[in-house]
Amino acid sequence: MRASTRFAFPQSPTRAENNSFSTSVLHRSMSCPAQLSTRQSHLKPQLNTALEHKALPRVRVSATFQAGAPTAADEEEDLDGKSSEYSDVMQQRMGSSLTYCHEDGINFARVLDNLIVGSCLQSPEDVDRLAEEEGVGAIVNLQEDSDMEYFDLDLEPIRQRCMERGDVAHNRYPIRDFDPFDLRRKLAGAVQLVADQAGALQGTGKSVYIHCTAGLGRAPATALAYMYWCRGFSLADAIGTFMAVRPCNPRIGAIRQATVDLLVDGTALTPVRIAVSRSFGATSLQIAGLDVGWGQQIEMDYDTETHRHVVTRSLPPGRYPYKFIMDGRWTYSADHPTFTEGDHTNNYVDVISTETSPAADEARERLMSETGNLTPEEREKLESTFGVAS
Repeated sequence: MRASTRFAFPQSPTRAENNSFSTSVLHRSMSCPAQLSTRQSHLKPQLNTALEHKALPRVRVSATFQAGAPTAADEEEDLDGKSSEYSDVMQQRMGSSLTYCHEDGINFARVLDNLIVGSCLQSPEDVDRLAEEEGVGAIVNLQEDSDMEYFDLDLEPIRQRCMERGDVAHNRYPIRDFDPFDLRRKLAGAVQLVADQAGALQGTGKSVYIHCTAGLGRAPATALAYMYWCRGFSLADAIGTFMAVRPCNPRIGAIRQATVDLLVDGTALTPVRIAVSRSFGATSLQIAGLDVGWGQQIEMDYDTETHRHVVTRSLPPGRYPYKFIMDGRWTYSADHPTFTEGDHTNNYVDVISTETSPAADEARERLMSETGNLTPEEREKLESTFGVAS
């Protein structure tokens, strides 16, 4: 008798950090993808079908149309509503109690003598303030276009003001908000940009300003990685120094995993195949999590040979939580590995590195630990990678 594939509703995706777990089994070589398959069966869901999970969307607010032109009070109320909704999503995705009030204007903190981290610039006047009051000579913007659209930010006047002044370089390196995998994947590039800008300003007394939207996630993570990889800090000391001046909730697990990628695992990817049988007549089946985060969904293709819905992703080493979406309802498979955090249960897949020597295993375990201390050789390698002097 074949065991039935069990699903359970309703479960919201947890805020789990994709990369904060140690790697284990389910790895296969590049020529043989890792595979998770539910056994074919009549799917008996363990659920209350009256309940339905609403996926956390990319932050969006519908416009409210009124007769006549909006007043300043209307615009302030609209911004306050957007800030409140953004803060709600941020708290759910990041698991924190932090809030962001866009209507209060730019906020920031000086972390190092040449490094400031804060929220997004909102006007050309913010460029002037940073340059004239804080000595900023370079801006690194980590926002995506959609982040700016949400708060009706027009980047062009800000960039134009930088060019008019001639003493502030404006740079963009978009990283997806609330997505630890995208942060892990792009962190080295963001740090390289910061290191290059800091190097160009060396000896001038000017600073680099790093920002995302609220300055509480992506920007702090980039600054911490810069301190850890390029400025001689241990990760623990970098976190302590940063938190003393700006409370935040960066994805530390993504920093650790990105460090392992740089020093141990490289850029090798492993094909991972996840398969399920069609669920009790569902007309659509998607998967969320994995390498795209909870805000996106991937269609699962139907394999006529195996009579299963499948998806294959090429993933670097790490643990990747995921969930299935059947006709708009979020669920997990009881036949796939699961973990529970709070009230949420997710499936997951572990992908381990092809580099499995004792030395690599030791380095990976050490770098993924709470301290994450670098050896002198590892620090030298990182400084060489980013072109900074020891």
